[in-house]
Amino acid sequence: MNNTDPGRCWAEINLDALRHNAATARKLAGPGASLLAVIKANGYGHGLTAVAQALASEAELFGVANLKEGIEARSAVPHPVLIMGPALPSERAEITRHGFIPSISSAEEALEFSRVATGTPVQLNCKIDTGMGRMGIIEAEALPAIKAIAAMPNVAIHSVSTHLPSADDDAAYTGEQLSRFATLLARIRSEVPGAYAVHALPSAGVISFGDASYDFIRAGLMLYGVSPIREQQRLLRPAMTLKARIALVRELAAGTSVSYGRTFTTRRRSRIATLSIGYADGLLRSISGRDAAVLVRGQRCPIVGRVTMDLTNVDVTDVAGVEAGDEVVVIGRQGDEEITAFEIADKAGTIPWEVFTGIGSRVTRVYV
Repeated sequence: MNNTDPGRCWAEINLDALRHNAATARKLAGPGASLLAVIKANGYGHGLTAVAQALASEAELFGVANLKEGIEARSAVPHPVLIMGPALPSERAEITRHGFIPSISSAEEALEFSRVATGTPVQLNCKIDTGMGRMGIIEAEALPAIKAIAAMPNVAIHSVSTHLPSADDDAAYTGEQLSRFATLLARIRSEVPGAYAVHALPSAGVISFGDASYDFIRAGLMLYGVSPIREQQRLLRPAMTLKARIALVRELAAGTSVSYGRTFTTRRRSRIATLSIGYADGLLRSISGRDAAVLVRGQRCPIVGRVTMDLTNVDVTDVAGVEAGDEVVVIGRQGDEEITAFEIADKAGTIPWEVFTGIGSRVTRVYV
Protein backbone atom coordinates (compact mmCIF):
# COMPACT_ATOMS: atom_id res chain seq x y z
CA MET A 1 0.00 0.00 0.00
CA ASN A 2 1.48 3.38 -0.95
CA ASN A 3 1.12 6.57 1.06
CA THR A 4 -1.94 7.71 -0.90
CA ASP A 5 -3.80 4.39 -0.85
CA PRO A 6 -6.39 4.33 1.95
CA GLY A 7 -6.42 0.52 1.89
CA ARG A 8 -9.23 -1.99 2.23
CA CYS A 9 -11.91 0.30 3.67
CA TRP A 10 -11.94 3.97 4.52
CA ALA A 11 -14.12 6.93 5.44
CA GLU A 12 -13.77 10.14 3.50
CA ILE A 13 -14.58 13.11 5.73
CA ASN A 14 -15.49 16.39 4.04
CA LEU A 15 -14.28 19.15 6.35
CA ASP A 16 -16.14 21.86 4.43
CA ALA A 17 -19.37 19.95 5.06
CA LEU A 18 -18.64 20.00 8.79
CA ARG A 19 -18.18 23.76 8.68
CA HIS A 20 -21.32 24.22 6.59
CA ASN A 21 -23.35 22.22 9.10
CA ALA A 22 -21.94 24.22 12.01
CA ALA A 23 -22.91 27.45 10.27
CA THR A 24 -26.39 26.03 9.63
CA ALA A 25 -26.76 25.17 13.30
CA ARG A 26 -25.93 28.76 14.20
CA LYS A 27 -28.52 30.10 11.76
CA LEU A 28 -31.22 27.85 13.18
CA ALA A 29 -30.43 28.87 16.75
CA GLY A 30 -31.74 31.97 18.38
CA PRO A 31 -29.75 35.20 17.98
CA GLY A 32 -26.61 35.33 20.08
CA ALA A 33 -26.43 31.60 20.81
CA SER A 34 -22.91 30.18 20.78
CA LEU A 35 -21.95 26.73 19.50
CA LEU A 36 -21.05 23.88 21.81
CA ALA A 37 -19.76 21.36 19.27
CA VAL A 38 -20.21 17.78 20.47
CA ILE A 39 -17.20 15.71 19.41
CA LYS A 40 -17.51 12.75 21.77
CA ALA A 41 -17.10 9.13 20.61
CA ASN A 42 -14.23 10.03 18.29
CA GLY A 43 -16.20 12.86 16.76
CA TYR A 44 -19.15 10.54 16.10
CA GLY A 45 -16.73 8.28 14.27
CA HIS A 46 -15.38 11.09 12.09
CA GLY A 47 -12.17 11.61 14.10
CA LEU A 48 -12.17 13.77 17.24
CA THR A 49 -8.94 15.66 16.60
CA ALA A 50 -9.66 16.46 12.96
CA VAL A 51 -13.24 17.52 13.68
CA ALA A 52 -12.15 19.79 16.53
CA GLN A 53 -9.53 21.45 14.37
CA ALA A 54 -11.95 21.85 11.47
CA LEU A 55 -14.51 23.54 13.73
CA ALA A 56 -12.06 25.64 15.73
CA SER A 57 -13.31 28.85 14.13
CA GLU A 58 -16.98 27.86 14.40
CA ALA A 59 -17.29 26.64 17.99
CA GLU A 60 -16.80 28.48 21.26
CA LEU A 61 -16.84 25.29 23.33
CA PHE A 62 -16.36 21.57 22.71
CA GLY A 63 -18.30 18.77 24.39
CA VAL A 64 -16.83 15.34 25.12
CA ALA A 65 -18.01 12.33 27.11
CA ASN A 66 -15.13 11.79 29.51
CA LEU A 67 -11.69 12.78 30.73
CA LYS A 68 -9.79 10.80 28.11
CA GLU A 69 -11.65 12.51 25.29
CA GLY A 70 -11.14 15.85 26.99
CA ILE A 71 -7.38 15.39 26.96
CA GLU A 72 -7.46 14.56 23.25
CA ALA A 73 -9.61 17.62 22.53
CA ARG A 74 -7.31 19.89 24.51
CA SER A 75 -4.31 18.62 22.55
CA ALA A 76 -6.12 19.57 19.32
CA VAL A 77 -7.57 22.99 20.14
CA PRO A 78 -7.23 25.57 22.95
CA HIS A 79 -10.98 25.94 23.47
CA PRO A 80 -12.83 25.27 26.73
CA VAL A 81 -13.90 21.64 27.05
CA LEU A 82 -17.13 20.51 28.71
CA ILE A 83 -17.21 16.93 29.98
CA MET A 84 -20.79 15.89 29.39
CA GLY A 85 -20.75 12.57 31.23
CA PRO A 86 -20.34 12.05 34.99
CA ALA A 87 -16.79 12.08 36.29
CA LEU A 88 -15.46 9.11 38.18
CA PRO A 89 -14.25 9.96 41.70
CA SER A 90 -10.70 9.05 40.68
CA GLU A 91 -10.83 11.53 37.77
CA ARG A 92 -11.84 14.67 39.65
CA ALA A 93 -8.37 15.92 40.51
CA GLU A 94 -7.11 15.50 36.94
CA ILE A 95 -10.21 17.17 35.50
CA THR A 96 -9.47 20.08 37.80
CA ARG A 97 -5.80 20.25 36.76
CA HIS A 98 -6.73 20.39 33.07
CA GLY A 99 -9.30 23.11 33.63
CA PHE A 100 -12.13 21.10 32.09
CA ILE A 101 -15.77 21.86 32.89
CA PRO A 102 -17.33 18.80 34.55
CA SER A 103 -21.07 18.13 34.56
CA ILE A 104 -22.38 17.47 38.04
CA SER A 105 -25.53 15.79 39.32
CA SER A 106 -25.63 16.88 42.96
CA ALA A 107 -24.35 19.39 45.48
CA GLU A 108 -22.35 16.56 47.05
CA GLU A 109 -20.49 16.02 43.78
CA ALA A 110 -19.76 19.74 43.56
CA LEU A 111 -18.36 19.61 47.09
CA GLU A 112 -15.95 16.86 46.06
CA PHE A 113 -14.64 19.07 43.26
CA SER A 114 -14.32 21.91 45.76
CA ARG A 115 -12.14 19.69 47.94
CA VAL A 116 -9.70 18.74 45.17
CA ALA A 117 -9.49 22.18 43.57
CA THR A 118 -6.28 24.16 43.82
CA GLY A 119 -5.82 27.68 42.54
CA THR A 120 -8.41 28.69 39.96
CA PRO A 121 -11.98 27.70 40.91
CA VAL A 122 -13.40 24.69 39.06
CA GLN A 123 -16.04 25.74 36.55
CA LEU A 124 -19.08 23.45 36.89
CA ASN A 125 -21.92 22.59 34.54
CA CYS A 126 -24.92 22.09 36.82
CA LYS A 127 -27.05 19.65 34.89
CA ILE A 128 -30.71 19.40 35.87
CA ASP A 129 -32.71 16.24 35.20
CA THR A 130 -36.02 17.45 33.77
CA GLY A 131 -36.96 14.17 32.13
CA MET A 132 -33.96 12.23 30.84
CA GLY A 133 -33.62 10.14 34.01
CA ARG A 134 -29.94 9.40 33.39
CA MET A 135 -27.90 12.01 35.25
CA GLY A 136 -28.34 15.50 36.63
CA ILE A 137 -29.68 17.18 39.74
CA ILE A 138 -33.23 16.02 40.47
CA GLU A 139 -35.56 18.77 39.25
CA ALA A 140 -37.29 19.27 42.60
CA GLU A 141 -33.91 19.59 44.33
CA ALA A 142 -32.25 21.84 41.76
CA LEU A 143 -32.82 25.27 43.32
CA PRO A 144 -31.48 24.46 46.81
CA ALA A 145 -28.63 22.44 45.32
CA ILE A 146 -27.51 25.26 43.04
CA LYS A 147 -27.80 27.78 45.88
CA ALA A 148 -25.53 25.54 47.97
CA ILE A 149 -23.05 25.15 45.11
CA ALA A 150 -22.89 28.90 44.57
CA ALA A 151 -21.78 29.31 48.19
CA MET A 152 -18.98 26.71 48.01
CA PRO A 153 -15.32 27.71 47.90
CA ASN A 154 -13.05 26.77 44.98
CA VAL A 155 -15.89 26.19 42.50
CA ALA A 156 -17.96 28.42 40.23
CA ILE A 157 -21.07 27.80 38.18
CA HIS A 158 -20.13 27.88 34.52
CA SER A 159 -23.52 26.79 33.22
CA VAL A 160 -26.95 25.41 34.04
CA SER A 161 -28.27 22.87 31.57
CA THR A 162 -30.75 20.11 30.89
CA HIS A 163 -31.17 17.35 28.32
CA LEU A 164 -34.15 16.49 26.11
CA PRO A 165 -34.90 12.78 25.64
CA SER A 166 -37.57 13.14 22.95
CA ALA A 167 -36.72 16.24 20.93
CA ASP A 168 -36.76 14.24 17.70
CA ASP A 169 -40.10 12.47 18.12
CA ASP A 170 -42.31 14.04 20.82
CA ALA A 171 -42.73 17.77 20.34
CA ALA A 172 -45.50 18.02 22.94
CA TYR A 173 -43.44 16.49 25.74
CA THR A 174 -40.34 18.44 24.72
CA GLY A 175 -42.26 21.71 24.73
CA GLU A 176 -43.63 20.94 28.20
CA GLN A 177 -40.15 19.99 29.41
CA LEU A 178 -38.64 23.21 28.09
CA SER A 179 -41.43 25.17 29.75
CA ARG A 180 -40.68 23.57 33.12
CA PHE A 181 -36.98 24.24 32.65
CA ALA A 182 -37.68 27.90 31.83
CA THR A 183 -39.81 28.29 34.95
CA LEU A 184 -37.15 26.68 37.13
CA LEU A 185 -34.41 28.71 35.48
CA ALA A 186 -36.24 31.95 36.25
CA ARG A 187 -36.28 31.01 39.94
CA ILE A 188 -32.61 30.05 39.87
CA ARG A 189 -31.63 33.33 38.22
CA SER A 190 -33.68 35.23 40.77
CA GLU A 191 -32.12 33.55 43.79
CA VAL A 192 -28.64 32.73 42.45
CA PRO A 193 -27.40 35.75 40.53
CA GLY A 194 -24.38 35.30 38.30
CA ALA A 195 -23.03 35.30 34.77
CA TYR A 196 -23.43 31.56 34.18
CA ALA A 197 -24.51 30.27 30.77
CA VAL A 198 -27.57 28.16 29.98
CA HIS A 199 -27.98 25.38 27.41
CA ALA A 200 -30.67 22.82 26.66
CA LEU A 201 -30.93 22.05 22.95
CA PRO A 202 -29.30 19.10 21.17
CA SER A 203 -29.41 18.83 17.38
CA ALA A 204 -33.09 17.85 17.20
CA GLY A 205 -33.93 20.67 19.58
CA VAL A 206 -32.00 23.20 17.52
CA ILE A 207 -33.99 22.23 14.43
CA SER A 208 -37.40 22.18 16.12
CA PHE A 209 -37.09 24.55 19.09
CA GLY A 210 -34.47 27.08 18.01
CA ASP A 211 -36.16 29.87 19.95
CA ALA A 212 -35.12 28.10 23.18
CA SER A 213 -31.42 28.25 22.31
CA TYR A 214 -30.32 30.19 25.41
CA ASP A 215 -26.56 30.87 25.46
CA PHE A 216 -25.29 27.66 23.84
CA ILE A 217 -26.65 25.05 21.49
CA ARG A 218 -25.24 21.51 21.80
CA ALA A 219 -24.95 20.42 18.19
CA GLY A 220 -23.95 16.80 17.70
CA LEU A 221 -25.41 14.65 14.92
CA MET A 222 -26.29 17.63 12.76
CA LEU A 223 -22.64 18.72 12.62
CA TYR A 224 -21.90 15.50 10.77
CA GLY A 225 -24.62 16.15 8.21
CA VAL A 226 -27.53 14.04 9.41
CA SER A 227 -30.71 15.65 10.68
CA PRO A 228 -32.49 13.86 13.54
CA ILE A 229 -35.63 15.37 12.00
CA ARG A 230 -35.62 13.61 8.63
CA GLU A 231 -37.81 16.19 6.94
CA GLN A 232 -35.08 18.79 7.48
CA GLN A 233 -32.22 16.76 5.97
CA ARG A 234 -31.99 19.19 3.03
CA LEU A 235 -30.45 21.76 5.39
CA LEU A 236 -27.33 19.69 5.98
CA ARG A 237 -24.48 18.12 4.03
CA PRO A 238 -23.37 14.60 5.02
CA ALA A 239 -19.70 14.78 5.96
CA MET A 240 -18.81 11.09 5.65
CA THR A 241 -18.63 8.70 2.74
CA LEU A 242 -17.79 5.14 3.82
CA LYS A 243 -16.02 3.11 1.15
CA ALA A 244 -14.46 -0.32 0.66
CA ARG A 245 -12.72 -2.22 -2.09
CA ILE A 246 -13.80 -5.42 -3.75
CA ALA A 247 -11.32 -8.12 -2.80
CA LEU A 248 -12.68 -10.96 -4.94
CA VAL A 249 -15.26 -11.58 -7.65
CA ARG A 250 -16.36 -15.20 -8.04
CA GLU A 251 -18.80 -17.08 -10.25
CA LEU A 252 -21.11 -19.27 -8.16
CA ALA A 253 -23.48 -21.88 -9.52
CA ALA A 254 -27.20 -21.76 -8.80
CA GLY A 255 -27.97 -23.41 -5.47
CA THR A 256 -24.75 -22.27 -3.76
CA SER A 257 -25.11 -21.04 -0.18
CA VAL A 258 -23.24 -17.91 0.88
CA SER A 259 -21.74 -17.01 4.28
CA TYR A 260 -22.36 -18.25 7.82
CA GLY A 261 -25.60 -20.01 8.60
CA ARG A 262 -26.34 -20.57 4.91
CA THR A 263 -29.11 -17.96 5.07
CA PHE A 264 -28.77 -17.07 1.39
CA THR A 265 -28.64 -19.41 -1.59
CA THR A 266 -28.13 -18.31 -5.18
CA ARG A 267 -31.15 -18.86 -7.45
CA ARG A 268 -29.14 -18.53 -10.65
CA ARG A 269 -25.53 -18.55 -11.73
CA SER A 270 -24.27 -15.47 -9.92
CA ARG A 271 -21.28 -13.19 -9.71
CA ILE A 272 -20.61 -12.57 -6.02
CA ALA A 273 -18.19 -9.83 -4.97
CA THR A 274 -16.46 -10.09 -1.60
CA LEU A 275 -15.98 -6.66 -0.01
CA SER A 276 -13.11 -5.89 2.32
CA ILE A 277 -15.34 -4.58 5.09
CA GLY A 278 -17.23 -6.35 7.87
CA TYR A 279 -18.86 -5.78 11.21
CA ALA A 280 -15.49 -5.20 12.90
CA ASP A 281 -15.26 -2.13 10.68
CA GLY A 282 -18.77 -0.91 11.43
CA LEU A 283 -20.95 -2.52 8.77
CA LEU A 284 -23.53 -3.85 11.17
CA ARG A 285 -24.21 -7.58 11.09
CA SER A 286 -27.85 -6.86 11.85
CA ILE A 287 -28.43 -5.59 8.30
CA SER A 288 -27.94 -9.14 7.02
CA GLY A 289 -31.02 -10.49 5.26
CA ARG A 290 -32.81 -7.13 5.36
CA ASP A 291 -32.52 -6.02 1.73
CA ALA A 292 -29.52 -3.81 2.43
CA ALA A 293 -27.34 -2.74 -0.48
CA VAL A 294 -24.10 -1.01 -1.40
CA LEU A 295 -23.21 1.02 -4.49
CA VAL A 296 -21.05 -0.60 -7.15
CA ARG A 297 -20.32 1.37 -10.32
CA GLY A 298 -23.23 3.65 -9.46
CA GLN A 299 -25.75 0.83 -9.05
CA ARG A 300 -27.37 -0.67 -5.98
CA CYS A 301 -26.18 -4.22 -5.36
CA PRO A 302 -27.74 -6.34 -2.61
CA ILE A 303 -25.76 -7.63 0.35
CA VAL A 304 -26.22 -11.42 0.35
CA GLY A 305 -25.68 -13.76 3.27
CA ARG A 306 -24.55 -12.62 6.66
CA VAL A 307 -22.10 -9.78 7.14
CA THR A 308 -19.00 -11.33 8.73
CA MET A 309 -16.27 -9.83 10.88
CA ASP A 310 -13.97 -8.80 8.04
CA LEU A 311 -15.83 -9.44 4.78
CA THR A 312 -19.23 -8.90 3.18
CA ASN A 313 -20.70 -10.52 0.07
CA VAL A 314 -22.59 -8.61 -2.60
CA ASP A 315 -24.43 -9.85 -5.70
CA VAL A 316 -23.01 -7.99 -8.72
CA THR A 317 -24.47 -10.27 -11.39
CA ASP A 318 -26.38 -7.42 -13.04
CA VAL A 319 -23.49 -4.94 -13.12
CA ALA A 320 -21.09 -5.26 -16.02
CA GLY A 321 -17.33 -5.22 -15.64
CA VAL A 322 -17.04 -5.47 -11.87
CA GLU A 323 -13.59 -6.59 -10.80
CA ALA A 324 -11.32 -6.87 -7.77
CA GLY A 325 -10.06 -3.49 -6.63
CA ASP A 326 -13.23 -1.62 -7.57
CA GLU A 327 -14.37 1.05 -5.13
CA VAL A 328 -17.69 0.45 -3.38
CA VAL A 329 -19.74 2.99 -1.44
CA VAL A 330 -21.35 1.70 1.76
CA ILE A 331 -22.60 5.07 3.01
CA GLY A 332 -22.74 8.03 0.68
CA ARG A 333 -23.29 8.88 -2.96
CA GLN A 334 -21.97 7.24 -6.12
CA GLY A 335 -23.32 8.49 -9.43
CA ASP A 336 -27.03 9.21 -9.09
CA GLU A 337 -27.54 6.79 -6.20
CA GLU A 338 -27.16 7.44 -2.48
CA ILE A 339 -27.20 5.29 0.64
CA THR A 340 -27.68 7.35 3.79
CA ALA A 341 -26.76 6.62 7.37
CA PHE A 342 -30.48 6.59 8.13
CA GLU A 343 -31.04 3.90 5.49
CA ILE A 344 -28.35 1.70 7.04
CA ALA A 345 -29.78 2.38 10.50
CA ASP A 346 -33.30 1.50 9.41
CA LYS A 347 -32.14 -1.79 7.89
CA ALA A 348 -30.23 -2.61 11.07
CA GLY A 349 -33.01 -1.60 13.44
CA THR A 350 -30.92 1.11 15.05
CA ILE A 351 -30.09 4.83 14.75
CA PRO A 352 -27.51 6.86 12.78
CA TRP A 353 -25.63 7.68 15.98
CA GLU A 354 -24.80 3.99 16.41
CA VAL A 355 -23.91 3.60 12.73
CA PHE A 356 -21.33 6.40 12.88
CA THR A 357 -19.84 5.65 16.28
CA GLY A 358 -19.52 1.96 15.42
CA ILE A 359 -17.11 2.63 12.55
CA GLY A 360 -13.96 0.96 13.81
CA SER A 361 -10.30 1.85 14.12
CA ARG A 362 -9.36 -0.33 11.12
CA VAL A 363 -11.21 2.13 8.89
CA THR A 364 -8.78 4.77 7.63
CA ARG A 365 -10.09 8.33 7.92
CA VAL A 366 -9.26 10.43 4.86
CA TYR A 367 -9.89 14.18 5.17
CA VAL A 368 -10.86 16.06 2.05
